[in-house]
Formats: sequence, C-alpha cells, structure tokens
Amino acid sequence: MAIVKANAYGHGVLPVTRALLTEAEAFGVANLAEAVQLSDVVAPEKIFILGTPLSDERREIVHYGFIPAVSSFEEAAAFGQLSPNPLPVNITIDTGMGRLGVNEEDAVAKIRKIAALPRIEIKTISTHLPVSDEDDAFTNDQLARFENIVEQLRNLGIRSPRIHVLNSAGAIHFSGHAHDLARIGLALYGSSPIPSFQNELRGVMTLKTRVTTVRTLPAGHGVSYGRTYITPSPTRTAILGLGYADGYQRHLSNQGADVLIRGQRCPLLGRVTMDQIIVDITALPGVEAGEEVVLMGRQGGGEILASELAQKAGTIAWEIFTGISYRVERIYLHQNEDSAQAQSA
Repeated sequence: MAIVKANAYGHGVLPVTRALLTEAEAFGVANLAEAVQLSDVVAPEKIFILGTPLSDERREIVHYGFIPAVSSFEEAAAFGQLSPNPLPVNITIDTGMGRLGVNEEDAVAKIRKIAALPRIEIKTISTHLPVSDEDDAFTNDQLARFENIVEQLRNLGIRSPRIHVLNSAGAIHFSGHAHDLARIGLALYGSSPIPSFQNELRGVMTLKTRVTTVRTLPAGHGVSYGRTYITPSPTRTAILGLGYADGYQRHLSNQGADVLIRGQRCPLLGRVTMDQIIVDITALPGVEAGEEVVLMGRQGGGEILASELAQKAGTIAWEIFTGISYRVERIYLHQNEDSAQAQSA
C-alpha cells in the first residue's frame, strides 16, 4: 500500500500515484478530500482512508466505494445503514498508538460483532506501530499481541480479511511480520526512518533554487534579521530565492545548515527569511547570479538528505517533505534504472 497522503508527502499526489499504478496494490490517504482527488487516477476500491471519517462524510464514502477505517461497532453499523451492498472496511485495532482503533482488550468481541453486520465486509484488519524505529522490545510485544488477536479471530471463523501492520520502519526492521500488505510512506520517497538503511534508498526529490545576487560584505557586517550572524572578515555571499514561505524551515537558522553550489557545501548565514536566504560562497570563487543551488538532494559529488535538514531543524523528515509549499514548482523526471545509474556515475 503506497501511502500518498499529504500530497504524497509533498511530492505531488497525482504524478506520484500515476508512477506507482503498476507497483502498488492499494493507496493510503488521510481523509475523504484526499480520496476524492485520488479517485481521478485510482479505482475507489483501492483507496484506503486511514483517518477516522466524520459522520457527515460517510454517505459520500459509501457513494464512491472508498475503504474507510472503522474503530467501533457503532461506526461500522452507521456505514452499513447507508450502504445498499456490503461495504468493504478496514478494521483498526489500537495496540499502543492511542490514536484510533478498537481497544485491543475487547477487539475480538467487537470485531466478531462487526463481522455479523449484513452490509459490512471486513476487507482488512490493521494496527499501527508507534515506535518501530525506536523501541524493539515494545514493537515485538505489540506485534505479538496483535497477531494473537488475529489468530483468535481466525479460530472463530473470521478468516477472509487481509492483514496490514508494517509502516516503513516496520517493513525495514520487522519484515518477518509482513502479512498481506505493508503501508510504505517515508521510504517510498527515498528517506529511511532507520538511519543505517539509508544507503539502500535513493531520494526522489531534489529541492532547488537559484542565486539571485552575489555580494561581498565587509568584516563586522550583520546578516539577515536580528543580526544573529556578524561577518568575522570580508565575506562573499550569495542571496538565494527561497525562504520559509517555500518550506525551507526557519528553524535551520544558525544551526549549521548548508546548501550545494557546484557540488560544494556553502554554509547558511543568519536567519532564514520568508523569501530569501544568504549563504557564504567565499571558498567558491566565480559564483554568479542565476546559478543552480540544491538545498536538498544531490549535486555533483555532494548530497543533503531530508534527514540532515530535519536533524538541524529539530524536526523529522516527514515535516521537511510535507512543509514544502505550493509555490515551489514541481518538475517530474522519469528515469529507468540504467539511466539513473549512469547519471549518478
């Protein structure tokens, strides 16, 4: 199941989904609005709404035939009353996330009751792993508890539902519990939630801008709002046409962030502003206005990962991706494996 919620993690949901149509069996979104948008390119019966729908959204979900997440008998019954035919649903079980799902203590009884509803078809049963990238002991216990519930349900004759539990970190670190589907989000875009696995992935997105102005500042000159950086000596700077309104986080200010120009790292100076940032190009002579700058991705022999930006901004790679704003133009390049390897070489 390709997770394409939040505009495919900021990458652009429709182009990404089209590229995955022959690779993914199902697609996961957060809410009804995202499901409706996705239905332009994906059959509704392959679209899972992973968040809890509002009560006034149920009729439209039934109309389209999306697969909703159901966390209680009452929700399932309400869907059943609106559907003329058995509606496929995803029953979620809360085994530790605390966000949605049938409580695991009475999950067997509740799911057995849901299974008896005449116009509800339990298509899948799932749970969510909150610490599969952090806590092996808890995750192993959580998986064992979930699988025990599944086994009890099968012993009661509820055998047809497919099972999905693994997110990206789970698929990397707990692949022995793959079951029928894996919900791959972050790793799908080339960023690993398990740092030791990053070399196995290739980033999908490159975030670029251009140099708009080149200036030389004298020693003792302030840079950007607040004058939080003062030049210690004459400093050649490049002003770049991108800021926090584009998704380059303000929290990167004065945190040792770099950009790539001609494949070389150039340090960010001072605070990130709404539309512009300033970098030090003293060690890179000859840079001129109009040159390409990479803020995330590869250029020449250099690379800046989303995880690096996240660490320096005090956040996570998911927020780096999804925070890239609408005014950043998305340009899509399709490469086969051979051409991608040739280009990287």
